[in-house]
Amino acid sequence: MIPYVKRNPMKEYKVIIYQESLLSSLFFGAAKVNPIKFSEFLNKQTPEGWRVVTMEKDLRRMLLFFKREAYVVILERDRV
Repeated sequence: MIPYVKRNPMKEYKVIIYQESLLSSLFFGAAKVNPIKFSEFLNKQTPEGWRVVTMEKDLRRMLLFFKREAYVVILERDRV
């Protein structure tokens, strides 16, 4: 079942998958998102008018044995 989503012509959305690099996963076996870098990334989006609507944490399998932490972030802003 697909949920009904009311479309607002006055808003635009952007979906970003934020994850750490492949090398940190290979060296440490699992990569976690650095909270300082993640905060800096989100703060870079605000001057353009983007704000976080929702985010979801995801553990992604990589190269069969390794796992990498990722965040799916949905941003919203008023249409310019």
